[in-house]
Amino acid sequence: MSVAPLRLGLAGLGTVGIGVVKIVQAHADLIAARAGRPVAITAVSARDRTKNRDADLSGYAWETDPVALARRADVDVFVEVMGGHDGPAKAATEAAIAAGKDVVTANKALLAHHGQALAEAAEARGRALRFEAAVAGGIPVIKALTEGLAANRIKRVMGVMNGTCNYILTRMQSAGLPYDVVFEEARQLGYLEADPQLDVGGIDAGHKLSLLSAIAFGTRVSFDAVELEGIGNVSIDDIRLAEDMGYRIKLLGVAQMTGRGLEQRMTPCLVPSASPLGQLQGGTNMVVLEGDSVGQIVLRGPGAGMGPTASAVMADVIDIARGIRVPTFGIPATQLAAAIPASSATPAPYYLRMTLLDKPGALAKIATSLGDAGISIDQMRQLHRPGDRAEDAVVLIVTHKAAPADIAHATASFAATGVLVGQPVAIRIEEV
Repeated sequence: MSVAPLRLGLAGLGTVGIGVVKIVQAHADLIAARAGRPVAITAVSARDRTKNRDADLSGYAWETDPVALARRADVDVFVEVMGGHDGPAKAATEAAIAAGKDVVTANKALLAHHGQALAEAAEARGRALRFEAAVAGGIPVIKALTEGLAANRIKRVMGVMNGTCNYILTRMQSAGLPYDVVFEEARQLGYLEADPQLDVGGIDAGHKLSLLSAIAFGTRVSFDAVELEGIGNVSIDDIRLAEDMGYRIKLLGVAQMTGRGLEQRMTPCLVPSASPLGQLQGGTNMVVLEGDSVGQIVLRGPGAGMGPTASAVMADVIDIARGIRVPTFGIPATQLAAAIPASSATPAPYYLRMTLLDKPGALAKIATSLGDAGISIDQMRQLHRPGDRAEDAVVLIVTHKAAPADIAHATASFAATGVLVGQPVAIRIEEV
């Protein structure tokens, strides 16, 4: 007896949507064998039907309204790859769940803002809400957390989760180019979102971190509690000087549960050049998971693009075809605890760069300010570079582990010394 196909309604025919179409068309037999039943697209939705999309869509019904697509009787799984945390994506996803459909989405913003409500609604109806493609592109990090590491108490989640930012930082480092030049280069190459701040401001990566945190620590998604700092203030000077000291600068997400609550931060950090994160080049993503039983797991792969993201979408679709049902965030949504947000207090070494008046006692005053804040110095270098004023000296300091609040207090006190020129730079060094 033949098995009925799993019927997909595909909302969004951009890069990812067309990637899904191509996989379904190219690998129909392979997917059917692995899923235990055929998987077919029955209907699609996008704003402009006349647009050339480099794919044969003639066999699919067309809906201009994604909500209508979500409610179609010939759709079993609603696949949402439109983007946006409100508007049509949210309305159509809610409609699909209300109509008893399973949902697969690549929309990290939607889940970062509405994940709890959507998960509760889906689970109340016995439906799946899957989102492997929403975090780290083709890397199966959601499956790793919800399934592979399900027996572990997760200690820390860390990673580079925005390929555009990693491209900009590695390009600055390899070519010796300033941020503004590389930013424009990335824009012309089409690497940036329509609103570039989603990328370079750390918002996109912060969405992803908040979703991983929810699974890792059994908490409700709390994107609003993520400490965000983008890469716009990272200078080529700091990239060069950090490299000389054996470090690379990355936009690094870190989440960990402490006695004070859940720390979530997405900020520029220094990591050792020889570490897996330090070696990460271009638009590649990397997620590091630390469990109490397994130790450290490193997942590396493409963080965006047609093929990788569509691959992740289809992995979720195939799981649904197989009859696999996993709670959206690893445990039932009604059992997720409200996260107690905690500002970052975990001590770490810090990289400090400042320009001082080159006169006797200047450095001693800075060292005294650090000592008064309870911060000890591990390394210190004084530089005179071509083009620097003769009366100025650039000083680099690497501290021993210090609390973020103590670093902030110390750097704020530097101005009172009377020897500081301009603003000091302080960047956390993350142990990886």
